[in-house]
Amino acid sequence: MPLGEFELIESYFRRGFPASAAVSVANGDDCAGLMLPPGEQVLTSVDTLVESVHFPVDAPAEALGYRSLMVAASDLAACGATPHAFTLCLTAPELEESWLAAFSAGLARAAADCGMALIGGDTTRGPLALSVQVLGSAPVGSALLRGGAAAGDDIYVSGSLGDARAALAYLHCESPADSHRELLQRYWYPRARLVLGQALRGIASAAIDLSDGLAADLTHILQASEVGADIELQRLPLSSALLAADEAPHNTALAGGDDYELCFTAAPSQREAIAGLAHRLALPLTRIGETRATAGLRCVDGQGKDHPLPSGYRHF
Repeated sequence: MPLGEFELIESYFRRGFPASAAVSVANGDDCAGLMLPPGEQVLTSVDTLVESVHFPVDAPAEALGYRSLMVAASDLAACGATPHAFTLCLTAPELEESWLAAFSAGLARAAADCGMALIGGDTTRGPLALSVQVLGSAPVGSALLRGGAAAGDDIYVSGSLGDARAALAYLHCESPADSHRELLQRYWYPRARLVLGQALRGIASAAIDLSDGLAADLTHILQASEVGADIELQRLPLSSALLAADEAPHNTALAGGDDYELCFTAAPSQREAIAGLAHRLALPLTRIGETRATAGLRCVDGQGKDHPLPSGYRHF
């Protein structure tokens, strides 16, 4: 007999997930409840992943569970939020227990890595789709937003860029090379930069996570802040795996989505603080350019010539 909704929840989504001190009413009632300290504001975001659009058919269930939460939690990281909890809406044509076991294991691992409690959601029949809503908080007035950059600010990115986009060529490879496995790891197991985002409160002037590609996402900061920017092609941080696998790695870094690194701006006076933060977190924070008063995004190569900017991921 197929599992009913309540048996499904009890078997795969009730146990094995971390608790959160902010959760006052947990998974199991009609609503969940959060209790935040005085002076904290709730920050929330939702992401939907659809089969054949955001992930391939027959995607490994454990990796899909991990990825589905991390890509949503990345929005909390971009705002400097402390993560607390999430909800899951699972739509599937059918529910096999082996798939559910693997999916919930990956989801629970991501929840443990993020320190987030699963506090509810919904299940329904239909084409495979995953909607994850994340809830976090930050002291009132401290959240990192897209509209705070000023002309003359430095522009930084965390980690390396382009790996997840390059991995698309190897998603169906049965025996990928070691360097390709590194790329696939970045695609299936992204890491929301939550600790970095919280540490950037009071340091960064604006921030965004890189889901649609550096050129597209940085443009969102520029438009919200009403500034322009110049970035240097040769400063883009590229992994050895990307350089080995991609014939145009810089374009992949500029346009490739799904990195879920943070791009942020900060005043030049914060360079020492950011260098110290990179050392403390053991995470590269690379200065790739600076903002300017005139609108638009310009990328220059090593000879100072304009490099064409490829478009990023378009949802429609």
